[in-house]
Amino acid sequence: MNQILRRDPRAEWIARNRLHPLHGSLQPQQATWQGPSGVVRKNPHAVGFMGPNGIRRIDRSGAQQGGNLRRIAQAEPQLPLRSIPAPTFLVAVVPDLVGGRLTSHDRDLLGLARQLAGEEGAVLAIVFGEHKEPAFDTAGVDRLLTLSGAQYNGYAPEQRVQALQTADTEFNPRYWLMPDSHDGGGELGRRLAARLGERPATRIWQLKDGWCQGRAGAGQHDLTQPLPRFILAAAECAEPVDDARHEALPVTLACPVARTLGRIEDAGAVAVDPAAIPMAEAEFILSGGNGVKDWPLFHQVAVSLGATEGASRVAVDDGFMTRERQVGASGTWVTARVYVAVGISGAIQHLQGIGACDKVIAINQDPACDMVKRADLSVIGDSTALLQALMNAVNAWRRGAERNAA
Repeated sequence: MNQILRRDPRAEWIARNRLHPLHGSLQPQQATWQGPSGVVRKNPHAVGFMGPNGIRRIDRSGAQQGGNLRRIAQAEPQLPLRSIPAPTFLVAVVPDLVGGRLTSHDRDLLGLARQLAGEEGAVLAIVFGEHKEPAFDTAGVDRLLTLSGAQYNGYAPEQRVQALQTADTEFNPRYWLMPDSHDGGGELGRRLAARLGERPATRIWQLKDGWCQGRAGAGQHDLTQPLPRFILAAAECAEPVDDARHEALPVTLACPVARTLGRIEDAGAVAVDPAAIPMAEAEFILSGGNGVKDWPLFHQVAVSLGATEGASRVAVDDGFMTRERQVGASGTWVTARVYVAVGISGAIQHLQGIGACDKVIAINQDPACDMVKRADLSVIGDSTALLQALMNAVNAWRRGAERNAA
């Protein structure tokens, strides 16, 4: 039988963080307490309890190392449910949903919408096409309008503006919020505002007392103006919602959306070499560090995954990667949707550089390194064997997809 005590870094971090919702459940049981009569009582099941024969109870479950806390640490905190059955007004939000999921920019935008909604209003999220987001409720959405159909697939701004105009006529939201981004929200918001004869406030990063502040002059100055109906917000415009769950009730349009004769034809996505994408704009990064022993295999895996290559400072200093591929505070700050760190221990400068990444996957042999603690998913093992297995799995999946297509 394996007697090795395995650590859970996430459970240990929760036990140290008093502000975490699961902090109390990970604390050791109280050994002694004073009853109402003044008698001091002892817990015979507590670790370290001294019995009448002088023998101290020993913990053999691994609780002191966090070994038996994995099940508790993985439990989701039960946030209170907030219900608004009859809202006084609506705040409409159109998230980008890059890859079918809410981005960090979208969550900041929903946090800003919650500020505008207050206690009497409700947040209406409008989504186009199929999505993969399961957590609209914890993001602050009270009503969810899903507009599906082939006419909304791909780049179809004219048809989407027509649908949003129909939603504006039917729901009459008090405010419209869209992300001022390159992923479609900035263009769609400007098109809709022009269609409705409104003048939007762009690059907004703060709201206060009926006024809004936005970036101007190439980001060097702040422009303060009265709060308009259309708001195109910048990233980090507000804190995401994390204190309650919302209903996210599905709603529909009573009137069908009129089909428009599109003047724009979407010819599909253009193939782009991942190596030519700048690090700051890459959505999927495979980054290597000192733990990578087979760099030719690392490059092959990056090509198979279609990922942009990155590296730690140690790998760059050793000559395995060029300087423009260095990730971190002393290199490039990245905002990838998925960041895979192979053999990177996680120096503080590197962790600062990946702070804005949505999902971090760590491949490392040290389960106690800082990168494993930061990662959303960790795989402990030899990097060469894991990279080879990953490439084999990707190639097998592609061969199966080609056979099914044929």
